[in-house]
Amino acid sequence: MARTGRPGTAGDGKTNKTAAESVSAAERETGRNPAATEPARRPRTARGERTRRALLDAAKTEFGEQGFQGASITSITRRAGTALGSFYTYFESKDSIFRAVVNDMSAAVAGQARSSLAGVEGGVAREQAALSAFLRFVREHKEVYRIIDEAEFVDAAAYRAHYETTAGRIAERLRAGAATGDLKPGIGELQAWAIMGMNVFLGLRYAVWSDEMGAEEIADMASDLLANGIAARKDPREAD
Repeated sequence: MARTGRPGTAGDGKTNKTAAESVSAAERETGRNPAATEPARRPRTARGERTRRALLDAAKTEFGEQGFQGASITSITRRAGTALGSFYTYFESKDSIFRAVVNDMSAAVAGQARSSLAGVEGGVAREQAALSAFLRFVREHKEVYRIIDEAEFVDAAAYRAHYETTAGRIAERLRAGAATGDLKPGIGELQAWAIMGMNVFLGLRYAVWSDEMGAEEIADMASDLLANGIAARKDPREAD
């Protein structure tokens, strides 16, 4: 189907509504641009990348505050300070920018953990550093929890990919530690998911709900749990 006008510009003059008004009405019903017929494109210029970045950052705030259902494309573009037509240059719908936001936040979490590991030696110490970095990240971006949680229902594939890739990175670190003899042999996926689950709920309790403890203190206690477990150690002199 041929396009008669781009969102945000005048159409073919056969209607009293502008294209922007028509798209706004359509998005209130579906969140999708009815004229979109091809996938969103990556920016080709630095200016385009800045515009796309502004839209993503605005969408994070919008989804974090309003949730997926309450968020709107017009609100996202207003927050970003961009034209409605600019949105459809890079994203074809509210669903597509939500998916991009989930992927972007997942990558940001990974980048934060990766940068925290530079120069850190030892399997447990590396997990401690990664958790500390994650807690600091969450305190600055509390919206990550609402967005990732909503992804389970809005985009199940992105939701699953977020956790699978996160667990995969942890498992890779654990296997590397096992290979050097720093961690016990056979450690891998199951332990990675257990550590990730601990980190997620520590972040919820001590980064989203409160900041009563320092990130380093929490990570230190968690690393003690990894290194020493929770079982009481009996004095060998008390053995039968």
